[in-house]
Amino acid sequence: MIFLGIETSCDETAAAIVRADDQDNAPAEILSNIILSQTEDHAPFGGVVPEIAARAHLNSIEGIVKKALIIAKTSLKDIDGIAVTSGPGLAGGLIVGTMMARGIAAVHNKPLYTINHLEGHALTARLTNNASFPYLLLLVSGGHTQILLVRGVGEYERWATTIDDALGEAFDKTAKLLGLPYPGGPQVETAALNGNPKVHQFPRPLKGRDTLDMSFSGLKTAVRKAAQESDNLNNSAISDICASFQTAVSDVLEDRLARAIEKFTTLYDRPSALVVAGGVAANSEIRSRLQSLCEKSGWGWVAPPHILCTDNAAMIAWAGLERHRLQIPNIDEGIKPRWPLDQNATSKIGSGRKGAKA
Repeated sequence: MIFLGIETSCDETAAAIVRADDQDNAPAEILSNIILSQTEDHAPFGGVVPEIAARAHLNSIEGIVKKALIIAKTSLKDIDGIAVTSGPGLAGGLIVGTMMARGIAAVHNKPLYTINHLEGHALTARLTNNASFPYLLLLVSGGHTQILLVRGVGEYERWATTIDDALGEAFDKTAKLLGLPYPGGPQVETAALNGNPKVHQFPRPLKGRDTLDMSFSGLKTAVRKAAQESDNLNNSAISDICASFQTAVSDVLEDRLARAIEKFTTLYDRPSALVVAGGVAANSEIRSRLQSLCEKSGWGWVAPPHILCTDNAAMIAWAGLERHRLQIPNIDEGIKPRWPLDQNATSKIGSGRKGAKA
């Protein structure tokens, strides 16, 4: 089976070709994974501008799809299906991607799967590591911070979320407060490498509380206060703040995931795997801390390659392929700028920016 994936939910125009046998748990192969970043277009504004993003997608989507097919050495007539992100995300970008996918499906008479972007992240561990259900997922990105139980394809139960800022947003705002370039997350991580994490005793919001939910607004406020009170906000001072911030974040995530592992073990009476996904999952310290937690707990650890943590079309193609071989019918309801992965989750104050009930 060969699937084409298209992803245009934010500021990356992406297309990919993924191949796998039609049997469940069969190994998969990424034949191509093309990602065109718009970072330079949005950098002057310090964030993604929806109108600029939509226009850039429109100008490049056809060429990106063609390139993915060429590199994969295949053609549209040879693919078995098409998968496209139809939410959550920016409406303009979602429209560009879904219209492209619908057009290809109609002309070449191919099945079309409209995919939840978050499901793409949730199933990436099966694409890269053939992870077995059920497992725990930490989804951390610019718009979402969630802990989910992944029971199967289409079966997701949200156990926790942020009650204010998403973690990726907290990283980006910290960078902006310190005058670091956009995108902020990687800049904070780089600066932290030269910093002392013990200089600032930033709060660990909700750590030790009897909840799996997270909060990062207070931590962001503490960073602002530290920056304002600094006598000389030079590179060394910025590095110390970044290192202290990153360590505080890692402490919070480790505490939350340790509790989630306990909850999982109570339900299933056996260890499983912790999967991390989303752009923030590329952060090396977060990966290292959570991997150590898994090793201590006797759990498996799955962290996809960095290029598959950020927005990409390979994960979308794979989600479509998984649904197709399980014969899960597709319901195309149009784009969904807000689309919770767990449809039964209760909304919380300050839920994620990319999807309702985050």
